[in-house]
Amino acid sequence: MIDFTNLNYLKSGSERQKRAYEVLEQYKVFEKLKTYSPVLAGTIPIGIDVESSDLDMICQVDLQFKEDFLDDIKSCKLIPADGDVTIENIIVHEENSIVLNFMLEEFKIEIFGQNKPSLQQNAYRHMLAEHRILQEKGEEFRHKIIELKKEGIKTEPAFGLLMNLENPYEDLLKF
Repeated sequence: MIDFTNLNYLKSGSERQKRAYEVLEQYKVFEKLKTYSPVLAGTIPIGIDVESSDLDMICQVDLQFKEDFLDDIKSCKLIPADGDVTIENIIVHEENSIVLNFMLEEFKIEIFGQNKPSLQQNAYRHMLAEHRILQEKGEEFRHKIIELKKEGIKTEPAFGLLMNLENPYEDLLKF
């Protein structure tokens, strides 16, 4: 099993994973977000990314102090000076959340924060389940997921379609 809490696994992955590692290291993303227990989640770590896939950083953020979090992001110069950033305050599964989106090199970056440990957030838990399923079902299944994603279907619904899951966002958490 891959230790997804340590980015080193990216160094021996696909060309895109290796490039993601380089960019994350160059900009010291995880070092700058260290206070917030960042973890890379999503499709790039498990090799089912498509051209439009972003780098999803899951963080533990006490949203009572979200202005402090935003000040930290600004002061650590994580976002390039000439970069555009969007910030959204949203509710995901009845949890207050904050989402920042911006570009680093060729990668769309999404920082997602909730007031719960990063490893307990659904994005990370979904990724672990998806990784396990991909290991069990093999390359043909992986390619089917990627094809569905290229058609515009999001990751969890793609797994749901291929596995006949009624509610993939909830059902994947059972794996």
